[in-house]
Amino acid sequence: MVELALPKNSRIGKGKHFSAPAGAKKVKTFKIYRYDPETGANPRWDTYDVDVGACGPMVLDAIIHIKNTMDPTLAFRRSCREGVCGSCAMNIGGRNTLACTHGWAEVPGKDLQISPLPHMPVIRDLVPDLSIFYAQYASIEPWLHTTTPTPQSEWLQSPEDRVKLDGLYECILCACCSTSCPSYWWNGEKYLGPAALLHAYRWLIDSRDEDTGTRLDDLEDPFKLYRCHTIMNCAQVCPKGLNPAKAIAEIKKMMVERVV
Repeated sequence: MVELALPKNSRIGKGKHFSAPAGAKKVKTFKIYRYDPETGANPRWDTYDVDVGACGPMVLDAIIHIKNTMDPTLAFRRSCREGVCGSCAMNIGGRNTLACTHGWAEVPGKDLQISPLPHMPVIRDLVPDLSIFYAQYASIEPWLHTTTPTPQSEWLQSPEDRVKLDGLYECILCACCSTSCPSYWWNGEKYLGPAALLHAYRWLIDSRDEDTGTRLDDLEDPFKLYRCHTIMNCAQVCPKGLNPAKAIAEIKKMMVERVV
């Protein structure tokens, strides 16, 4: 009989509990994934009873408050605090999103669970290793490929061609979409994932680019493109409201059209 169980080092244990300060009137409990590879210990869930009346309305505000006033050992990424850089992407209440634009009050109930983006190796606490994700983005060569001489001023583009890039260029590479995709979980080292493919389509349809054929050749692979099964998790979680699944479908359409 086959026994299926998680490896011992993947089991998450119960961690520390940090109480709210005396006199706190509005308290919300944050259950946060903690992992420190230097200790050799298993991951754990630490709980923090936060006086949310003393911090801002966003989840990132609460996490910064925890680090500043309750537990300075907590590790996480953040930068712009405006939903532009994508640094603070994490799984909040079971959904991949940005901590800086997601309000803690948006998650119902008294408790709120926060963990790093799924599928990625964890460097520490809420900090995932995005090395492969960025390497896949670089592999689609996200810059203009041209053969004609470079103009003295700029590459011109009509307003009609420019508007075709709307819904594509806004991607901030937060990795929320790719890490919510089951196909990416299963084939993360071979399947490029929603984010990289959305950017690939952005360059495929750029009227200034002159290397469409080579770009399509590079994507003609059983895994790079065709592992997408239109599950649509990517579109549901994108904090910028983009639709990577549609971009992937358009690439597949371009593949068929050039053969026909």
